[in-house]
Amino acid sequence: MNFVFLMDPLNTVVMEKDTSFILMLASHRKGHKVYYLPSGGMSRKNGKVYFHVTEVIPQQVEEQPFIEKKQQILNDESVDVVFVRTDPPFDEEYLFNTWLLDLLPQRVLVVNNPKGIRTVNEKIWATQFTSVVPATLISRNKEDMTDFISTEKEVVAKPTYGHGGKSVFLIKKNDLNTSVILETLTQNWSEDIILQKYVPQAKNGDKRILLLNGEFLGAVLRLHADDDHRNNFFAGGKPVKTEITKRDREIINLLKPKLQELGLYFVGIDVIGNHLIEVNVTSPTALQEAGHFVGIHLENKVIDFVEKLAA
Repeated sequence: MNFVFLMDPLNTVVMEKDTSFILMLASHRKGHKVYYLPSGGMSRKNGKVYFHVTEVIPQQVEEQPFIEKKQQILNDESVDVVFVRTDPPFDEEYLFNTWLLDLLPQRVLVVNNPKGIRTVNEKIWATQFTSVVPATLISRNKEDMTDFISTEKEVVAKPTYGHGGKSVFLIKKNDLNTSVILETLTQNWSEDIILQKYVPQAKNGDKRILLLNGEFLGAVLRLHADDDHRNNFFAGGKPVKTEITKRDREIINLLKPKLQELGLYFVGIDVIGNHLIEVNVTSPTALQEAGHFVGIHLENKVIDFVEKLAA
């Protein structure tokens, strides 16, 4: 099969950590042709979608993770699977890519489904599951936010579209920096942000749980550095082996039918203590780390699933 990976530039890939890389490597090892598609590399002409791609051979060589072959143009009749792996934020270009992917013939499998990606804002969508998320406020109203902080006493403030721990602040009641943090995050009260009650178990790390078609695939604990409250790998967090709890299973079972209905096949959820924090559907990470701790090539399970679905 021909597998196309819509993703960030190849020179940004960190071979030993990148989930896109390990999925590409597994695809290659199983005999599929692997193509790199940059954002903006799709065209629509006379009812067909065209992909301006580069065929690549992924390899576990640190100095050269990819052997880049010829650039070419594929049409939608010669593509079997498209993996959407561009990192957030979900901006105008991301949205435009999903619109073009919507126009593909039904036989072309897109992982994850473009409509599902558009539906699930990774921070806002999770708040519908009120039984498992911390107390949450989504607003740009100053009075609402200051009241929320006064009530909850310690909160995490973050943009609705961020990723990798960027612009995530811990605010305590009566913190003298509260106003400037809220003013900055809301762009002078012009954009909505998220305030969420701080979960004390965050001191012990947050758990990234990977799901494949709504079922548990693997997990890893992300533990923050000594000088930071953020557990994200991009913010200096480190991977630690973890176990799945009964509460984790309850959260997974709660999400499963919704994710399956939306065609969100490969998803990463973030859990702190007993609480669901985020549902990541654009380009979930931590596949390599989760597989390392259990000694299993989890990427093979993903590709096996994709092969069966595409067939």
